[in-house]
Amino acid sequence: MNQKLADEALRTFTTGENFHVQHYLGCHQTKNGRVFRVWAPNAQQVQLIGDMTDWRDHPVPMSRNDHGVWEVTLSDTQASAGVYYKYLVTRASGQVIEKMDPYAIRFGERPDTAAQIYDVKPKEWQDKDWVTARRKANMFSAPLNIYEVHAGSWQRHEDGRLYTFSDLTATLIPYVKSLGYTHIEFMPLMTHPLGMSWGYQLTGYFALEHTYGTPEEFQNFVEAAHLSGLGVIVDWVPGHFSQNDDALAYFDGTPTYEYQDGNRARNVGWQALNFDLSKPQVQAFLISSLKFWIDFYHIDGVRIDAVSNMLYLDYDQGPWTPNPDGSNTNHDGVEFFKKLTSVIKLAHPDVIMAAEEASSQIKITGMLEMGGLGFDFKWNMGWMNDVLRFYQMDPLYRGQHFSLLTFSFMYMMDENFILPFSHDEVVHGKKSLMHKMWGDRYQQFSGLRNLLAYQICHPGKKLLFMGQEFGQFLEWKYDWQLEWAVSDEMNDQMQAFTTALAHFYQASPQLFELDHDYAGFEVIDADNTAESVLSFIRKDASGNQLICVFNMAPIERANFTIGVPFAGAYTEVLNSEMTEFGGSWLAHNADTATQKGQWKDYQNTLSFTLPALGAVIWKLSKDDGEAQTKKKKSVKKSAKKSIKSSPQTTADDIHQLTDAEWDLLAEYFPMGSRAKYEKRDLVNAALYIQQTGTVWAKLPAIYPPYGTVYAFYKRTLKNGNWQKVLDVLDKKSNLKFIW
Repeated sequence: MNQKLADEALRTFTTGENFHVQHYLGCHQTKNGRVFRVWAPNAQQVQLIGDMTDWRDHPVPMSRNDHGVWEVTLSDTQASAGVYYKYLVTRASGQVIEKMDPYAIRFGERPDTAAQIYDVKPKEWQDKDWVTARRKANMFSAPLNIYEVHAGSWQRHEDGRLYTFSDLTATLIPYVKSLGYTHIEFMPLMTHPLGMSWGYQLTGYFALEHTYGTPEEFQNFVEAAHLSGLGVIVDWVPGHFSQNDDALAYFDGTPTYEYQDGNRARNVGWQALNFDLSKPQVQAFLISSLKFWIDFYHIDGVRIDAVSNMLYLDYDQGPWTPNPDGSNTNHDGVEFFKKLTSVIKLAHPDVIMAAEEASSQIKITGMLEMGGLGFDFKWNMGWMNDVLRFYQMDPLYRGQHFSLLTFSFMYMMDENFILPFSHDEVVHGKKSLMHKMWGDRYQQFSGLRNLLAYQICHPGKKLLFMGQEFGQFLEWKYDWQLEWAVSDEMNDQMQAFTTALAHFYQASPQLFELDHDYAGFEVIDADNTAESVLSFIRKDASGNQLICVFNMAPIERANFTIGVPFAGAYTEVLNSEMTEFGGSWLAHNADTATQKGQWKDYQNTLSFTLPALGAVIWKLSKDDGEAQTKKKKSVKKSAKKSIKSSPQTTADDIHQLTDAEWDLLAEYFPMGSRAKYEKRDLVNAALYIQQTGTVWAKLPAIYPPYGTVYAFYKRTLKNGNWQKVLDVLDKKSNLKFIW
């Protein structure tokens, strides 16, 4: 990096506009040797120590610039690859302390905290086809079924040694692929000082945890996953960091990365420190960290931990300082997320950004222009808590608490949700999913199969923590592997079910294509509390349907009857109580013809035997000749009603401005003499985005390029003309837009 580029990198770091700041700070090769840079604005002195200085015996002084960055250059002989180093910081108080390099990509093995000079050769990636396909796909209308993994405890060597990513490439990838999942999600892989933290107390935001292998090993893992047809998601923790004194904590003796206000800086509940999200330098640090993991490792998505802790001042257990208006919103956090999602989505519109967030006060998903924070998905923590509470309940009382199953129907389209059964639910005395279920061991497995079928059928993307796919009985242990050795036939049958369920999910567009649109969901009966049976329909964009029925009682129900929209013959395509899954059914229900008869709002009924604690899915196999026409009409009508929440809606489904409507708007958009695109086309494109919620990069090709449309939209939004467009269309035309 020449001096001009270095000066610009420094300037943008201080303004929070450098999103590749790891290329400036840290240790880097130059034509004159290795340059070391660290930000410690209030330090009295910073010295470089390491193998090349015999550590504290011969420290090398560093010089400070006007922006608080300390720098020194050593020869290649002194600072060769493999050498370990730290910074010796004389704090503002006079205290002298050894500090880690916040921008290092490699540290020594725990408990060593020294950074290593590590040269990574540019990788010749072989996953071009995968990345291209990902860019063309629509994540909202695609299947997303995530297998969550803790890299240190999925499986270990016989002698207890952790698997590296070379080991996981050979074992985890084929295993997850065979199960039928679409993505692997890892709990944090960044450097952390204690395994007990599971990776959520970070010290190195750019470094792969040493015990998991080398950066090259993880790159190769991601590539192998892509070549196998699997995506990779990684947890990232921007809300808080380790309070260890050798890491980021009070780096120069004053609040450097943390808030000045002690109430905001200290995270009492997690014994950690909170990032000062208002500082431009901290913003640059965090956004650069996330971009690095996406760019360097080709990951397909990120799950951002503890978003609520960053959005609300009173989220923690300790005292809190309200805003001047008395409110609890962390405005710094809100603005940081807007900036983060804007930067990441501009560079990587196809990379998944999911938030772990449990409140409803602030909209999390959706474009900034539509009131969201720019995330693609949000974990549905409310659904998870309600559902698990229900399934742990004695069936005798379930009818009285049926709303725990159905309350989500009222809000499930408010955000783009992921339905998680994560690591947090199978630890700290909460019991494994199988152990949570009511009844004896046989009934527990039946309940677990029912639960996972309900998750698959409920609108929203899916996530399951490792070990639950085969019904592990014991809670997850971070310091040992899953119970592979003690699994029995019932565990094998449970795994056979989750495998069949996951493959069925991927093969059934009804279960994912309209996940975020009420057009894809229809309740048959949510009020059968007497028998504790829930039934609903999932639909795809073509109107094809699956009838999903869940018996929450340990009672087999012969000649059970529900209403269905279409007459014809139905086939049972999934039954959770088949013997191969650990149940007692030797054969499926026979194909069954509907009967004419009024059942609630339906003109046709379907009768069958419903297994005890069983979940069954039916599909129309032979219609009466009218079904296809009815389906098309039904879907078209539903899509028209729900157009705002349907990211998969095509341009053909969207109203294009008529001549009369454009005449009402043209005065706001005078045509320049050198304009390349008609203003009417730009307005139509922007209206399409705002109606469908489609990401800008997925704008259909019939419109001008999305970058041009986005720039036009931002200008018209800023000068007030966009609101005039909405007002005119709402008040003076026959067209009523739903926002």
